[in-house]
Amino acid sequence: MGKSKTTYKRILLKLSGEALMGSQGYGIEPATVNFLAQEIKDSAAFGVAISVVIGGGNIFRGIEAATQGMERVTADYMGMLATSINALALQNALEQINVDTRVLSAIDMREVSEPYIRRRAMRHLEKGRVVIFSAGTGNPYFSTDTAAALRAVEINAEIILKATKVDGVYSDDPVKNPDATKFENISYIDVLQKGLHIMDSTAISLCMDNSLPIMVFNIRGKGNIRKILMGEHIGTHIGDDHGQ
Repeated sequence: MGKSKTTYKRILLKLSGEALMGSQGYGIEPATVNFLAQEIKDSAAFGVAISVVIGGGNIFRGIEAATQGMERVTADYMGMLATSINALALQNALEQINVDTRVLSAIDMREVSEPYIRRRAMRHLEKGRVVIFSAGTGNPYFSTDTAAALRAVEINAEIILKATKVDGVYSDDPVKNPDATKFENISYIDVLQKGLHIMDSTAISLCMDNSLPIMVFNIRGKGNIRKILMGEHIGTHIGDDHGQ
């Protein structure tokens, strides 16, 4: 396909663990994972280097467990292991449709994934493989949103595609407040000052410091990733000075 036609050559897709649940409310729904895998395959067909960071909230949420009395560090490590389960599920779905995929883990678990080494990740991307980064940053107190920002900066991604259940960033929860307004473009500073909970403040600050744009979009829409790659503005663009 026309590799020169895409707006971006290297992206990082941030998926929440909840994105894998489908309608179940917990765990991993095979049909949903297969849909996500096909979306990634269709986008990779344009010659775009794709990496993925995936959360673990469909299995275990460390920060919620910590608020209920579990030690925060232990809870966070359990959350990292949950992301590894999700990464293996997505890898399997991609390989079932003949997409060459590698899982690189921030925690050493060589029997199921490669250790995260930046140069190795870059090499896999150069060879056209989809790279899934698991286990967050490998450190407690850091979210998978922050891991996405960190990995995106490390591999020189041009944009983070932040997948959500809604079609962008709103002034309030659009499910609860029908009067909430959608932002087409918004600056990093405004996201922080308005307290918009798209990504945590550490992740937003890291993107701001490195001028790494974020596109927030609805992952449930078929072809949405491909549309962004082709330059369509389908969600909310977060960047310097209210976006592009």
